[in-house]
Amino acid sequence: MNILYHLTILPPKMPECEAISQEIHTLRRHFGGELIYLNPNLHSPIYLPRVLFGFHRLRHLRALETNLHLHHLYNPDPFPFPILRALHRPVIYSLTGGVKQQPKASFFSSLAAVTVTDEGSLERLKAWGINNAFLVRPGIDTGRFTHSLLPLQSEIKLMVGSAPWTKEQFRTKGVEALLLAAQQAPHLRLIFLWRGILADEMEYRVHQMNLEKQVTVLNEKVDVNQVLAKVHASITLAATPTIVKSYPHSLLESLAAGKPVLISRAIPMADYVEQTGCGVIIDEVNPASILAAVQTLAARYEELRKSVQYLNPQDFSLQTLVASFQKVYQRIIDQDSRGGK
Repeated sequence: MNILYHLTILPPKMPECEAISQEIHTLRRHFGGELIYLNPNLHSPIYLPRVLFGFHRLRHLRALETNLHLHHLYNPDPFPFPILRALHRPVIYSLTGGVKQQPKASFFSSLAAVTVTDEGSLERLKAWGINNAFLVRPGIDTGRFTHSLLPLQSEIKLMVGSAPWTKEQFRTKGVEALLLAAQQAPHLRLIFLWRGILADEMEYRVHQMNLEKQVTVLNEKVDVNQVLAKVHASITLAATPTIVKSYPHSLLESLAAGKPVLISRAIPMADYVEQTGCGVIIDEVNPASILAAVQTLAARYEELRKSVQYLNPQDFSLQTLVASFQKVYQRIIDQDSRGGK
C-alpha cells in the first residue's frame, strides 16, 4: 500500500511524546507511506485559518498522488477541510476526539471513510446519516509496561498527561484546576508529562503558587513505565471532548501498568472507565471535583486497582490498531479498484 498521512497540527517539538504522531509512526512502519503537515502557520508571515490548510502544498500533493492508493488525515474535530475536495485519491478522515455536534453530513459522506475511536461517536455519526464511519480503537505497545505496586500511604501521587498546546488549554485541560487542587491538598503530588511547548509558562505557574515540592514537570522524553511505577494513578482532564484524544495514551499506558485512572466526563473514554470500574469519573474541571475524585480514589484504591487487573490488554494493543486499519484500508482500495466509493 502507498498511503499519504496528513496532520493538521504544527510539527510537534517531541513527536515521540505526542500520541497521534506515535500512531502514525506505527502505521507507517507497518504499511509504509509518507507524512505531510497541512498547517502552514509555522512559516507563514500571517496566521492562516483552517479553511486554507493544505493549499500551499497542493502542487506537491498532486505530484504525490501519481502512485498513491489513499490519503489518511487525522484531526480532533469534524472540520470540513476544503483541501480534501481538491484531492484525487480516496480520503480517510480519522477523528481523534469525541463527536458531540453534528458535522456537515454531505462533506463527510463523500469521503472514502471516517474513523472514530469510541462507540458513542460512531453511533452519532450513523444517526446523522454518515454511514461510511468505522470504529478503530487506539493502540499502544502494551509490552513496554509492567505492573508495579505502590502502597497508598499518606501521599497520593498522580501522573498527568495531555499537556497544553496553548495558554488557553491550561484552563480547558485542567492544569489550572490541578494546581489549585494541589494548593489545597498538601498530600497530593503531581507529575506532569510535558512536550516542549509552554514549559517556561508551566514552571512559572508552579513557582508562583509555591508548589515546587508537590509538582514535577518532566519536559523531556521519559520512560513512562518508570514514571508510572512512582505513582498511584493517572489523570487527564478536558472541558470539551475534542481537545484531547477520545482515549488518551497516558491513560491507556496507566492501565497497561496496572494503575487506575481519573478522567473527565467529557472525554469519551469515561464510558469505558465507568463500565469496567478501572477509575474515577470527574464531572467538572474544577479543584473541588478533582479533590473529591482523589478522595474517592484513596477510599477505593484496592478495589479500583484490582479492576484494572481484569482488563484485556488486547483491547488497546498495537496489533488490534493495525488490524483494524488494515480492514478499512483494504475495503477502500477494493472499492476504488471497482470504481466505487
